[in-house]
Amino acid sequence: MSGARIGHGFDTHPLVAGRPLMLGGVAIPHDRGLDGHSDGDVLLHAVGSALLGAMGEGDLGTHFPSSDPSLAGIASGRLLEKIAERLAARGFALGNVDATLVAQAPRLAPHLVEMRDAIAGLLGVDASRVNVKATSTDHLGYLGRGEGIAAHAVALIEPSS
Repeated sequence: MSGARIGHGFDTHPLVAGRPLMLGGVAIPHDRGLDGHSDGDVLLHAVGSALLGAMGEGDLGTHFPSSDPSLAGIASGRLLEKIAERLAARGFALGNVDATLVAQAPRLAPHLVEMRDAIAGLLGVDASRVNVKATSTDHLGYLGRGEGIAAHAVALIEPSS
C-alpha cells in the first residue's frame, strides 16, 4: 500500500410518510422520512460508499445488498461501523471526509454539528476529520420539490502508520 487514496459516494432516497428521518445518524424532526431497505440514511450511505470507493471495493450495494433480509431496517450507522472496521483491517486510516446534503426541506443547518459528531464517532475519529454541509436546489428538480434528499461525500484515506 502506498500513498493516499480518494473515493466519492452519492446516494438519494425518496421522502415518504410514516418513517423517521435519519441523516448522519441523527433523527431529524420532519413529517416524512427516507424510504429504503435500511433506515435510508443517505448521508451515511454516501460516506460509506466514498470509503469503499477509496479502498477500491465497489459500492454499498455490493457489500450490503437490499436483497438481504437480515439488513431490512438496519441502522445505517451499523453499516458505516462495519466499513470502518474493514478500512482498519485493510491497513488504512481516515484522512478526512467532506459531505454535502442536498434537500429543500427540512432546514438542516441546525443539525450539521450533531451529524458531524455522530459520523466522527461511528468512524472512530476526531470530529475535525469530518465536514458536513447542506444546500438546496432552489426548488429545481425532484429534490427541489421536496420529493427526496441526496448526499455526496468525498473521503481521503491513508495507509495507517
